[in-house]
Amino acid sequence: MKYELFDEITKKYGYWSSWAIWGNVSDSPKSNVGDLTIFQDKKNIDILKPNIILVGLNISRGAIKEPLANFHDKRSEATDFKIRYALRETPIWGAYMTDLIKDYDQKESGKVIKHLRQNTELVFENINIFEKELQDLQQENYILIAFGRDVYSLLKKYFKERFKILHIPHYASYCSKERYREQVLQVLNESSLFNTAK
Repeated sequence: MKYELFDEITKKYGYWSSWAIWGNVSDSPKSNVGDLTIFQDKKNIDILKPNIILVGLNISRGAIKEPLANFHDKRSEATDFKIRYALRETPIWGAYMTDLIKDYDQKESGKVIKHLRQNTELVFENINIFEKELQDLQQENYILIAFGRDVYSLLKKYFKERFKILHIPHYASYCSKERYREQVLQVLNESSLFNTAK
């Protein structure tokens, strides 16, 4: 990926999005998951894959305080480290990551869906933002990978005619990082979109 595009996307969407790369594990499974200095290394920018989009439903931990910190939560209670463990050395390492519903902080997805049903204009507003996000990434064919069933249902409703869409479990689901990786790899291996997944 060209640095100029990376920089432009960061300026426009950095408080909503990030990329599926993380610092290396050191002394614990959660170590360095919040290390954002990795985005200062041009070699890391070169391997980013803007045609693959990992999509969460909404933010669930308050406003993002630094660009590209979404999905890179260093708090001890966060489970973002499971994404790193699951994706390392797979074809989706380096994918773009974003939430479909912007700036709506709620931990319980059921409450998010209820709110969206009661506020349909909010759905359309965020679908339009997501559409613009995809346009700005400047790719022709996207693969959308949903974190969880709720966002998968929304992506299928609005984008099934245009893009390939996969569903993987949400990384906050109650399971070990090892089991979570098994589940993700199963989806990748069963899809016809990727040749290999280690």
